[in-house]
Amino acid sequence: MKRYISIFLTGLFLATTACDGDFEEINTDPNRADGDVFDPNLILPTVSYDYGNMITGYTGAILFQSMWVQVMSSTSTGGANYYSNADKYVPSGSTNSYIQNVWSNGYSAASRVNQMQKLSMEKGFTNLNAVGGIMKVLILSFVTDIYGDAPYSQALKAEEGITQPVYDSQDVMYMSMLADLETALTTLSTSGDQIKNDVLYSGDVAKWKKFGYSLMLKMAMRLVEVDPSTAQSYVQKAIAGGVFASPADEAVLVSDQANGYSNSSANALNVVDDIYEVRWSNILIDYMKASNDPRLAVIAEVPPAGLAANRNGNVVGNNDPAVQIGMPNGFDIKGGATDISNEPNFPGPTGTGDDATPIGAYSRPTAIYRDRDAPVFILTYAEVQLLLADAAVRGYTTPMTAAEHYEAGVLGAMTTVGKFGGGTVSSAAAQAYAEANPLDMSTTDAALEMINMQIWATTGIQVNFVESWNNWKRSGYPELTPINYTGNFSGGQIPRRQPYPASESTTNSTNLQNAISRMGGDTWVNTVWWDAQ
Repeated sequence: MKRYISIFLTGLFLATTACDGDFEEINTDPNRADGDVFDPNLILPTVSYDYGNMITGYTGAILFQSMWVQVMSSTSTGGANYYSNADKYVPSGSTNSYIQNVWSNGYSAASRVNQMQKLSMEKGFTNLNAVGGIMKVLILSFVTDIYGDAPYSQALKAEEGITQPVYDSQDVMYMSMLADLETALTTLSTSGDQIKNDVLYSGDVAKWKKFGYSLMLKMAMRLVEVDPSTAQSYVQKAIAGGVFASPADEAVLVSDQANGYSNSSANALNVVDDIYEVRWSNILIDYMKASNDPRLAVIAEVPPAGLAANRNGNVVGNNDPAVQIGMPNGFDIKGGATDISNEPNFPGPTGTGDDATPIGAYSRPTAIYRDRDAPVFILTYAEVQLLLADAAVRGYTTPMTAAEHYEAGVLGAMTTVGKFGGGTVSSAAAQAYAEANPLDMSTTDAALEMINMQIWATTGIQVNFVESWNNWKRSGYPELTPINYTGNFSGGQIPRRQPYPASESTTNSTNLQNAISRMGGDTWVNTVWWDAQ
């Protein structure tokens, strides 16, 4: 991937929220190629990797959302005390830094997209410009879903003199993003310019269109509680345009450790303290065991007894589904009332003497999650089919029935887990599971719960923790019990957004304050516009 992702681009672009009046002159390097000779296709892989890096690892997803939405769990009182941010909503020394990562990385990536689009239009690269439009919506929708109101209409216009952009209210922002996405998709043409250096789809315009319409579907489904008519309208547009038709269409970013582009979630899970302290939650493991989910043997293992084995990611654990035990959220190993040993189903410490570990024989992620060459799942066929199942239950017109979409989503999830490069689920096992667990259509609530529980589990297994959290906010499933741990920053509630970066109070104070006033505050538990649960 190194020949695609040109690291010399790093200094070319600045995010929208800070700029000098002489922006263009100061940020033009006379020793680099200008727009006349520079190929903007070279920017695309950088943007793709930036987005993949933004949704994974210590940028926030593992440290916050993985455990907010109780896919994972941690005692988080050893060396990896930064997981206190997630499992117990308790601040650590770097919490303020973690808060701003998605914001700063998102606008930096969007700025690169903006430059790519500008150069594309100068050269008549209409397809690349359209792909840029898709990527910009992908990136900034991710940002707004985490923070709420954000710059959009005036964002990325520092060269035009707008260095303090207004924050669009999220309802307005969503309408603009959906419209911009639709415009980009109608512009894409198989007869247009060739998209080069494309690490997602190798220049396949048809697949880019499917990805764009699948993104439109996901965004539309965010709105089902707050604007059902717009939601239905854009769901129908997405279906008509053509969403993912199989797992072969899904947006999966290949990692490349050898050339410096490793999977950042794997980077995190290879840290010794993370190997030891990060476990699958009891909610996820119990959910999978209850239905004999064949993915369980692929994703979970109980490490051998003892501290050394628990801290060594190269030691292979026991992946027998029968022995898997998920760790409850909200416990520690401090010896007090919240010590994990006091949990009623505590499986007991392991090892003896100097090799003893108090953490217990809980299930940890298998080696596929520590593989730095593991792919990053941006949007999958399984998620698309499950969203279509949700839409069908709500009475929207979809290609198949809700039950058929649900089965397709389940089968797709079984296929996609094999893309990690570790264990796989056989087609026979996948089909048997789907047949044994059909969609419960006895009531609308029962169907929606089953669909969205599957979205939660599937996106969590795929390490797309922010999506698990966003869909929980949208649907209310699973029904989670908040952790009210001493010293938490959210009043004992599961966080529903991240506060704005502190830097915004100095670089864009007036517009920030207008947004905070409009949203009713800047706390961890304010809701974004579409979060009506």
